[in-house]
Amino acid sequence: MSTRNQAREKWVSRVEQVDVVAVVGSCASERAVFSMQLAAATHRMLVPAARLAVSPDPVDEALSIAPWVNAPAGALMEFPTSASMTDLIGSLADESAPTALVGVVCVVDASHLIEDLWRDTYLSRIVGVEAGVAMTDDVAEALVTATQIEFASHLVLVNWSTLQTHELSTVMAVLSHLAPRARLRLQRRIMEPWTDRVAFTRGQDSPGWIGVINGHFDPHMTDPRVSAFRYENVRPLHPGRLEVLLNERIEPGEFGRVLRSSGFCRFATRPYRAARWEHVGRMISFPPMPDQDAADPEDETLAFGQELAIIGLDLDRDRLVEALDSVALTDDELVAGPQVWSSFRDPFPAWPAIADRAE
Repeated sequence: MSTRNQAREKWVSRVEQVDVVAVVGSCASERAVFSMQLAAATHRMLVPAARLAVSPDPVDEALSIAPWVNAPAGALMEFPTSASMTDLIGSLADESAPTALVGVVCVVDASHLIEDLWRDTYLSRIVGVEAGVAMTDDVAEALVTATQIEFASHLVLVNWSTLQTHELSTVMAVLSHLAPRARLRLQRRIMEPWTDRVAFTRGQDSPGWIGVINGHFDPHMTDPRVSAFRYENVRPLHPGRLEVLLNERIEPGEFGRVLRSSGFCRFATRPYRAARWEHVGRMISFPPMPDQDAADPEDETLAFGQELAIIGLDLDRDRLVEALDSVALTDDELVAGPQVWSSFRDPFPAWPAIADRAE
């Protein structure tokens, strides 16, 4: 029986779920200090990241600990940097879990937030456990930082007093654009009263990029340097030209600094499968959409193109849109059809074949 099922069985006998506040953040030392302070201020049992990290899967470990929490106010669980936000929220907010996830706090170091979103390094993340052995995969640290911010109910800004007023304004606006539904606090020497309780669901949809695409984007904090917009183009992309645009124009900052872009796209060389556009700073990936795996390559493709949300600093929107449009197929390329498209240069990693994924 899995750890998660065992935790759920123990919870059944206790009737009530345990309130849990999860604390995440890329800076381990700042996250640990804040976790201790918040746990003391709210009279919650502290479960530090080091305790959860003894297990190959920190989320599993959190669920196994929850039934034994004896603090009336519940627990404050500090998660290691590598913990997946979607797994954390999906598991702890599950109605059958022994936990009631009432808040996700992301601790953000204001002094190097922009640099954190611009990293090009990776860390290992647990993607499963087989026979007690953790199965890992590499994930971009910049993406980890972005998703921690995007899925948080509260953002706590530390080391902000070292910034000039205009610098702090920019950082706060970036956070508000990434997570417009999150409550933003400046950490002070004396812990402020913490009474907020936000119930999480498995369908949490707080990331700012989703709001941009859906047309429901209203960040609380704004700054002249920070902007966001939606980009659409019905024509599929030429992957060779896209690589040149990303490496030689967007990353060097020709159109301003694109901090975050996300959404959906389609390569002309792979016309029968849509992809996620997952980009933070200097890191980008194009994983195939799961619901496309069963598509019949002989079927006519009904939807092409891309729909993206773009968030950044000092963006030249008009020139960036023009550059993205230049990556889409031209009139002549479009009418040539998929047989010609398959000959285009495609420098991006191949996707697993449908048969391989099924296996």
